[in-house]
Amino acid sequence: MAAAIPTFPLMNRASNKPVIGLTLDHEPAGGYSKFPWYAMRENYFSAVARAGGLPIALPHEPEQAAAYLALIDGLVVTGGNFDVDPALFGAAETHDSVTTKDKRTQFELAVTRGAHDADLPTLGICGGQQLMNVALGGSLIQHIPDAIPDALAHEQPNPRDEAGHAVALTPDSALLRITERADMNVNSAHHQAVDQAAPGLTVNALAPDGVIEGIEDPARRWFIGVQWHPEFAIDPGDSRIFDSFLAACRG
Repeated sequence: MAAAIPTFPLMNRASNKPVIGLTLDHEPAGGYSKFPWYAMRENYFSAVARAGGLPIALPHEPEQAAAYLALIDGLVVTGGNFDVDPALFGAAETHDSVTTKDKRTQFELAVTRGAHDADLPTLGICGGQQLMNVALGGSLIQHIPDAIPDALAHEQPNPRDEAGHAVALTPDSALLRITERADMNVNSAHHQAVDQAAPGLTVNALAPDGVIEGIEDPARRWFIGVQWHPEFAIDPGDSRIFDSFLAACRG
């Protein structure tokens, strides 16, 4: 007689932890595997879990973006060591430093636009913040050292789990209300930045050299991007970002 298959009672979704989808990075064959592989740093997931969420990974399937959005209560668009194709924001030329991951970007554009349309809480981190801006019609600085005279070292030489520079939060911004920090000490691992904020988005943080360090949509429930990596919890405001995000995802 065949063994009985165990069954598990369905739980009321409203009583569960918010399900948070995080976009993955993608690498070609080599290193971990002889075939292409997905990856993501552990502390992206642990930061969501610490704040009370249930993190899940989102593979790069652009045609499935709507289906993924139907499963999640919030979206985190992560960073990575690559750039958004300048053609996507109308640039006539591409800087020599630019490298792209086109399928990842196609998926992140689709899922971010869908989340924005649905007013789904969305957090963009580093390159994810840049992607949010491009997704809604904004542009990027392709290489900060060539565009900003006397720019800070936005690709900081010290370890990424230490602060690289300060940022000033914009008065009356949601980010300031969330963090309760007029100034934050943040890590910095980027050579690009927001140039023109997309229509409807406002700037919520600036570096001392004038580089835009954060954007938000005041017309949405929770749609915020930051140029640094709050998952490292370097500044007291970092954990408050995740706490506020998860509170919004609970609805």
